[in-house]
Amino acid sequence: MSRAEAGREAVEPVETGAVGAAKTAGVDGAASLPRTGTGTGTETGTETGTGIRAAGTVGVLWTLGLFRSELLVTLRRWRTIALLGVLAAVPVLIGIAVRIETGGDGGSAGGGGGGEAGPAFISQVTNNGLFLVFAALAATLPVFLPMAVGVVAGDAVAGESAAGTLRYLLVAPAGRTRLLLAKFTTALVFCLLATLVVAVSALVVGAVLFPLGDVTTISGTRISFGEGLVRAGAVALVVALSLAGVAALGTFVSTLTGSGIAAMATTVGLVITVQILGSIPQLDAIHPYLFPNYWLSFSDLLRDPVHWTEIRKNLGLQALYAAVFGSAAWARFTTKDISA
Repeated sequence: MSRAEAGREAVEPVETGAVGAAKTAGVDGAASLPRTGTGTGTETGTETGTGIRAAGTVGVLWTLGLFRSELLVTLRRWRTIALLGVLAAVPVLIGIAVRIETGGDGGSAGGGGGGEAGPAFISQVTNNGLFLVFAALAATLPVFLPMAVGVVAGDAVAGESAAGTLRYLLVAPAGRTRLLLAKFTTALVFCLLATLVVAVSALVVGAVLFPLGDVTTISGTRISFGEGLVRAGAVALVVALSLAGVAALGTFVSTLTGSGIAAMATTVGLVITVQILGSIPQLDAIHPYLFPNYWLSFSDLLRDPVHWTEIRKNLGLQALYAAVFGSAAWARFTTKDISA
């Protein structure tokens, strides 16, 4: 589907005026529109109110249709499919490497209490394939996941401008705010989808190459496999939310330029730069304010009881970045001169 066709798909159900609102809402136009001429004030007020409600319903339907169109177009791009394919391959490579290294004999179970989350999880993979989920997420979160999100978010607005479809989208009665919101929401959904691709791939590979069973937490206690699976789902959700700051940053950068490639490269470059700053000990004072600082806090979900302090700091920081850069993107996009 071309970008223009996708935009047309979102626009087709909408007609201008109250008649279009009534049709889209699934009600009869004559019944919902205010009539002129004779009639009581009560009738006119009731009918006007019904028309307003119908228009409000149309607004919701239009927003959902626009979001659906943006999501489908994003997921059908070959670039997006390639990114998801690479993310799905990472757990496979990790699982095969661990299998070859240990010879499938169970290896040694690392204590996992402290140190880097990645190595601690990898040392547990041979005893329980479920730990491949945690190891894969820890391995992809610093580089692969934020780069994938940066590419999708950076292309959100700038890609439309470069393709010449942005003006066409704004001809429809969507409004710039609603269009930007649909694109940012699509980026957030991609964060969740990309994380789930890694987690599901790791779970399948872990089940094939390694045994499954009760899970030994980082605290040393044992929980059932079912509870471990629930915690794996919670870990995937926290990792997806950890990428909200990158999605907001990419969306903002995308509003600054008309080149999709430039926006994607700038977003990825900023993500790498921030992570480099976070690895310099002399810059310790600013580390708590960098969005990747608490990314590996998801490992606290594997403690018994769960430690929520770092997780709350992580989610709060991501919400702050989303609010700041989301507002900056809105301010820029709503005042931007659209020439393509």
